[in-house]
Amino acid sequence: MPQSPLSISNPKIDPSKPIPMKPDNTPDNNDRIEIGPTELAYNEWQLAGLECPDLPAMRQFRRDRLVAQINQRELAGVLLYDPLSIRYATDTTHMQLWASHNPFRACLILADGHMVLWEYGGYDYMSSYNPLVKEVRSGGSFFYFATGSRTEEKAELFAGQIDSLLRERCGKNRRLAVDKIQIAGLRAPDHLGIQVADGEELMEMTRAIKGPDEIKAMRCAMWACEQSVAKMRDFTQPGLTENDIWAELHKENIKRGGEWIETRILSSGPRTNPWFQECGPRILQNNEILAFDTDLIGCYGMCSDISRTWFIGDGQPTQRQKDMHAVAYEHIMTNAELVRPGVTLKELSYLGHQLPDIYIKQRYGSRFHGVGLCDEWPAIKYPIDWEERGYDGVLEAGMMLCVEAYVGEVGGPDGIKLEDQLLVTEDGFENLTQCPFDEKLMST
Repeated sequence: MPQSPLSISNPKIDPSKPIPMKPDNTPDNNDRIEIGPTELAYNEWQLAGLECPDLPAMRQFRRDRLVAQINQRELAGVLLYDPLSIRYATDTTHMQLWASHNPFRACLILADGHMVLWEYGGYDYMSSYNPLVKEVRSGGSFFYFATGSRTEEKAELFAGQIDSLLRERCGKNRRLAVDKIQIAGLRAPDHLGIQVADGEELMEMTRAIKGPDEIKAMRCAMWACEQSVAKMRDFTQPGLTENDIWAELHKENIKRGGEWIETRILSSGPRTNPWFQECGPRILQNNEILAFDTDLIGCYGMCSDISRTWFIGDGQPTQRQKDMHAVAYEHIMTNAELVRPGVTLKELSYLGHQLPDIYIKQRYGSRFHGVGLCDEWPAIKYPIDWEERGYDGVLEAGMMLCVEAYVGEVGGPDGIKLEDQLLVTEDGFENLTQCPFDEKLMST
C-alpha cells in the first residue's frame, strides 16, 4: 500500500511507549506549557528525603473541596477573579502579578463541578494540562484600560454568559458567590436576577484546609525556600546593599522554579527599627544586623513565609541585641506550642507568651496568620487589638499558620524579626521550618 502523503515517516511520539513523568506525576516534557520546579529543586528534595506531591491528585482534591463548599452554602457556583483563587481552582497561571491589578482572567466553578476559565485571548492551550477545566472562553475582562468607555457593555455581555451557564446547569438556583470584581461586573448580574453572595469568605474557608498533596507541596516549597535563604546568607557580607542581598533570594527562588516574592521587606542596621521598611540602596556595615521576611511564592505556587535576623560582621552582637532575639525566639516557640485542633483564635491571641511592655507599641500586626498560596485566613491579633480587629474561629487539622514576632522598642537602634511556618496536625502541630537561627544572636 502506498504511503499517505499526510503521514509522518518518523513520528516523534510513539504511542506504544509510556510518557516519561516527573516526580510530581506531571509529564517530563522540556517544551510543556505548565510551569513547575526545576531539576535543581527535584534533586534537592530527593537528597532531603522529601516526597513530591501528586499534582493531578492535588488538583482533584482542590476541585472536590471547592464543590463541596459551594453545595454546603446552597450556591449555584462561585465566580473568581483573584489570581490565587483561580490558581487554587485550576492550578493554572498566566501573568499572575499583572492579573492582580488588571483582572483579565475569570473562573466559574458550578455546583456540579463544571469549570469554565476565561483566559486572555481565549487561549485554551494555557490550561490544556488540567482536564478539570472543561471550557475556555474569552471576554471576562472589563477593567478600564481594556474596555474604556465600553466597560458596562462588556460587563453586561459577560454577565449574559454567566446567566446562560447558570440556566443550563443549575436549574432555578440564581445564587452566585463572587470574590473580587470590578464595579460594572458586580452590577451587571443584578439586571439578570442573579443574586451575588460573598465568594471571598467561601474561598478563604476552602483554601484553609490543606490536603495530603498540598502538604507535600508545601514541604517541598519550604525546603526550596530555605536553600535559597542559605544561598543568600552565604552571599551576605558588609559592603553590599540591601538590594544586592535581596536579589540573591529572588534569583535562587526562580532557579528552583519559584514564582515571585510578595514584598521586599529586608532591612539592615537602623532601618530594622521600626519594622516594614523595604530594602533599598543602603550599604550594610560591619557588625550590623540584617532582618527579612521572605513572603515568597515558591514552587507549586506555595507561600513560604519565614523571617530571620542575622548578625553580619567579624565582631559580636551587643547584649541588647541578644536579649531582643531571645524574647522574639521565646515568643514564637512558646506560642507555637498552643497550636492544635480545637483551639480557638481568641485563645491563640490571649494565651502563651506575651511581649514585654517595652515592645508592645511596635508589635507585629499578628501573632499568627494562615498561609497557603499566600497569606490567608485567619489573622490572629494581639490581646490589645482584639476588641478592635480580632475575630474568632477554631483550628482544624490541615490548616497552616505562621507564628511571628517583631521585637524593637520605640526609638531603638535596631530590631529583631522572627517567623516560623506550622502545620496543624491531628494531635498538635508540625514545624515546617528548618532554617537555622543566627548562632551569634542565639549565644548567651
